[in-house]
Amino acid sequence: MQVIGPNSLDISIVCGYFAVTLLIGYLARRTFGNSIQYLNASRAMPMWIAALSFLAVNLSGMEIVGLSAMSAEYGISALHFYWIGAIPAMIFLAILMIPIYLRSRAHSVPEFLHLRFNSQTRLLNCVSLVIISALLSGISLYAMAITLRCFFGWSFLPSVLIGGLLALIFLVLGGLKATIYNEILQLAIIVAGLAPLAFIVLAESHGVRGLLASLPKDKTHLWAAMPLASPAGPMDEIGVVMGLGFVLSFGYWCTDFRLIQRALTTQNHQEIRMVPLIAAAGKLIVPLLIIVPGLAAYRMFYSSGFGVPDTRNYDQALPLMIRRYYAHGLFGLGIVAILASLMSGVASNVVAFSSLWTQEIYRPFLAAARSEKHYILVGRISMMVGVLASIATAFIALRFKNLMDYIQFRFSLFNAPLLAIFLPGMFTKWATPWGGFWGLLTGILVGVLHNISAQAHWLHYGSQMSSNFYGAIYAWSAATVVTVFISAFTATKANLQLEGLVFELNSARVRFLADRFIWALALLLAVACLALNMVFC
Repeated sequence: MQVIGPNSLDISIVCGYFAVTLLIGYLARRTFGNSIQYLNASRAMPMWIAALSFLAVNLSGMEIVGLSAMSAEYGISALHFYWIGAIPAMIFLAILMIPIYLRSRAHSVPEFLHLRFNSQTRLLNCVSLVIISALLSGISLYAMAITLRCFFGWSFLPSVLIGGLLALIFLVLGGLKATIYNEILQLAIIVAGLAPLAFIVLAESHGVRGLLASLPKDKTHLWAAMPLASPAGPMDEIGVVMGLGFVLSFGYWCTDFRLIQRALTTQNHQEIRMVPLIAAAGKLIVPLLIIVPGLAAYRMFYSSGFGVPDTRNYDQALPLMIRRYYAHGLFGLGIVAILASLMSGVASNVVAFSSLWTQEIYRPFLAAARSEKHYILVGRISMMVGVLASIATAFIALRFKNLMDYIQFRFSLFNAPLLAIFLPGMFTKWATPWGGFWGLLTGILVGVLHNISAQAHWLHYGSQMSSNFYGAIYAWSAATVVTVFISAFTATKANLQLEGLVFELNSARVRFLADRFIWALALLLAVACLALNMVFC
């Protein structure tokens, strides 16, 4: 079957999406009154909006394009990023960590670090988060350029500039609240645009089993064909379980600035705990939309070379499948599904960049007593800077074969050591302010040194993803050891200072642990996750 290109109907659908996106930004600008509402939207959103946004911020272009690319490269192993790499951490966040976030009354992750440790730890975390936000938004712009090139034949630089300009207009108008409502629109468009593709692929393949039967054996099992320990292979069990399932997964879902920011936008304590659990239920279903087309892309394109301009660029897998299977009209909706997820990815990371700079660095450390109008202006200016930084960092992603390799590489540098200080910080009284600071700094440095060693081939891995998993393990381990060691020789905070910040001293812990509905839903999700791993073992 011949692949097609967009016609006037498809282009009209794409233009209509961008018009609606800008309208959302314009309408949202009239609903905020201060800089915290503009940049954080604290306690301003209904539960179902926050839960869908929590899911959608992860279901951005980085996941849509990146995980379809990963399934085309690694096969069914990409499912690890949904089940072992997401749901256990989301359950842990809802049951144990959300109550502490709530009791601390912190509006963000850096503010919690300030309260639990010290201002130096907060500043170090903010600087690292500003860097990673710029890098991640650059990834989305890169993916947008790849998509536009595949669909419209546009060159890389103009595509990046157009995407950055549209994101900037949208963000300056509406801030985080507009971003959250746009993420809900994006989620609906993704389902509408990609569900028909998954249905067509499964119908043509006679179901999931038929699709897997058409692939090489090493790409059809989650665990059976994976060695226990073999860093020289594409993946091994230690790397997946410890590196992805614990360090990267818990480091992302339990401490990521954007995710916690969205959970804290809901209006009461019960609703906030439901947000990650509702999103986790969505993670059970999402693979049908993303992994199935990626597996078919390997079978149809990468095994035969049909219609593929560059067989090493796995990020083209999903756009090429849309061109292969969709007729005009539905083709335009498929384009919008990818572009919507990419726009949302740019927007959420740039608004995180702006919020971090304005609320976590500029306001507390540089200008503590200015008007709210001043902080909103600074936030808008920093959004412009964030978009420019995103355009610059988009070119870095060109070095990687698929986006998930790049994304997990960044998380292994910053999220892994952050988890190492969060766990003792939340669940022990002995972790000291300077233990947290030096642990975080050491973990980041170890992650950077590991990456340099891997790039220089001093350390050898079978894939970039395996390098990411082991890099995360090393960074987390180093940060944990240093946190424990420094804490043994420095002063702890008094119990009164730790009230509400540590699980043991959280006066609401009994009520939260006794919430049977939360525990029942969490148990149901855990059983479903385990069953899926066994079915596709």
